[in-house]
Amino acid sequence: MEVMDSVAVMEVSPVPDPPFIDATPPKPPLEAALALRRSARCLNRARRPSYVEQEEPKETGGRRRGGKRKRDEEKQEPAAQEAMKPVRKPMPVWPRGEPSLERKPMSVIAAEPVSCAAFAGPAAEDDVLGNGKSAKLRVKETLRAFNSHYLHLVQEEQKRAQAALQEIGAKGGQKRPSKRPDLKAITKMQESNAVLYPEKRIGHLPGIDVGDQFYSRAEMVILGIHSHWLNGIDYMGMKYQGKLNGEYANLTFPLATCIVMSGIYEDDLDKADEIIYTGQGGNDLLGNHRQIGSQQLQRGNLALKNSKDNGNPVRVIRGHISKNSYTGKVYTYDGLYKVVDDWVQNGVQGHVVFKYKLKRLEGQPSLTTSEVRFTRAEAPTTISELPGLVCDDISGGQENLPIPATNLVDDPPVPPTGFVYSKSLKIPKGIKIPSNCNGCDCEGDCASNKNCSCAQRNGSDLPYVSHKDIGRLVEPKAVVFECGANCSCNCNCVNRTSQKGLQYRLEVFKTASKGWGVRTWDTILPGAPICEYTGVLRRTEEVDGLLQNNYIFDIDCLQTMKGLDGREKRAGSDMHLPSLHVENDSDAPPAPEYCIDAGSIGNFARFINHSCQPNLFVQCVLSSHNDVKLAKVTLFAADTILPLQELSYDYGYRLDSVVGPDGNFVKLPCFCGAPDCRKRLY
Repeated sequence: MEVMDSVAVMEVSPVPDPPFIDATPPKPPLEAALALRRSARCLNRARRPSYVEQEEPKETGGRRRGGKRKRDEEKQEPAAQEAMKPVRKPMPVWPRGEPSLERKPMSVIAAEPVSCAAFAGPAAEDDVLGNGKSAKLRVKETLRAFNSHYLHLVQEEQKRAQAALQEIGAKGGQKRPSKRPDLKAITKMQESNAVLYPEKRIGHLPGIDVGDQFYSRAEMVILGIHSHWLNGIDYMGMKYQGKLNGEYANLTFPLATCIVMSGIYEDDLDKADEIIYTGQGGNDLLGNHRQIGSQQLQRGNLALKNSKDNGNPVRVIRGHISKNSYTGKVYTYDGLYKVVDDWVQNGVQGHVVFKYKLKRLEGQPSLTTSEVRFTRAEAPTTISELPGLVCDDISGGQENLPIPATNLVDDPPVPPTGFVYSKSLKIPKGIKIPSNCNGCDCEGDCASNKNCSCAQRNGSDLPYVSHKDIGRLVEPKAVVFECGANCSCNCNCVNRTSQKGLQYRLEVFKTASKGWGVRTWDTILPGAPICEYTGVLRRTEEVDGLLQNNYIFDIDCLQTMKGLDGREKRAGSDMHLPSLHVENDSDAPPAPEYCIDAGSIGNFARFINHSCQPNLFVQCVLSSHNDVKLAKVTLFAADTILPLQELSYDYGYRLDSVVGPDGNFVKLPCFCGAPDCRKRLY
């Protein structure tokens, strides 16, 4: 067997029907007759999701870009469909009362606990904004924009630091202080008016739910949930007193809006539903948490006291150590609290500190954090303990990590069957993969060579950045050019990021309404590669007549580069490639010449489901040649994906694009459950 470009060449019979044996219950007759493959007949494909933004596909555009999906979607009960409809809640009315400088008796507060129901309204009421996007989608887009800026700036900082080290080595001297790419990303977001909620608000923010996590303070700043990257108390200053249509006219300012509990002060006491919070100021900023001076009743300290007197709720965010975070911490929004008491005392070091007692409002989701320990639901530690385990490893040891399969839906439970697992693409003998690309002459990692020829193929910079030993794609590109077999760099080169195999613990599981799905046990950061979509490489003309193969993925990189069928051009789309011949430059949209058939041979990517708000995106990758018609199809993370979240990408179907044998449009409901779900897959 000859190996080319990390794929296997094999003898393949002429397109047999995929041998599904005891895989799923028999499909309804109508579904069995549908030609649902992702092909040139479904024109006007919607653009791919990007870090920066993700528009909701229009009903008049879009075509499927995902692998040909399984059609064992189960019918959803009307009651379940009704439950998916958004519920609009009334606007909140929180008690203001008359401003007073007198402290309210604790007995009154204890006797009349405040419910959170009054503060849940804004998030629901503003869920669908004027531009047609849900608040949840706007949060996701804002975080993607931040991550795009952040990764670009990390790359710039690494180049700057490398140049500085070379200068130091040549001239001698001290190492230059490093810059903060996260703070520079905040500045870029602020300069472009891209901060989601630039004006401070009291209560819940639309699109941000209790339990949502953030991997840096910078992420909280660009969303507006906590507007300072260092201070623990966020507050509305005096300028807000006469604003907001008089909504806060009867309140005393400054007014606290949010606090971060992150272990900075040694006097803090966290009992989950009740917090003893130490005011700001006077602590050692070098990090030993000791108080070195007395605090003053001003700014955030005064704001918390006023919030107790005014009775307004305060958002609470807890920070915890996390090895999966690029900042070393993860921050969790734990909901609304009320300041019920405040006092002054001498701290542990004998200095004056201000203390505040906060109690969590009733009617909110359960806490995901407790005291100083992060207790969010965690993935199992061993495969043998998995409920509903039907297969220890569907890859049979081919992947770097085992991929278990679980089934808690079927009775009796059955594993996914009817296919042969293969981590690499299978190449029939009738298709020749070129290997004529010149490689780079770098030694070690290409990131250390500013004259790397592979970097020049990508425009000027390498497409990846390695941060804390994690390779991440800086941005979605028309094509990513990786180092290949002809390159002299080592196997750990950052420009071989997608070639390193499975890096995350995954699980294939049976869903209630979407067939099989895939979820992660680990935190996956934006830009991280998930896997290549594997199967058998075929010419599209060979599979045009197949009606029952739901796992065909067209290699349409050329169409994306040329901006055809409604696609949005990505970075690098205007680069000249040898495969872009004159005959391909006509205005007529050409059909993809090749596709990947994962019907009978493939990897876990064949089980990844569609979502109208996906957390993955599709990226074409080349290494040993320049023919985009034969590029690898690779899935990358578009967002921070938390443990136990399902992986998904947008199949890109245009509504009313699938025609049945009777000539009528076929309509398939979508069960992805996203806030901006289009309700139909096609």
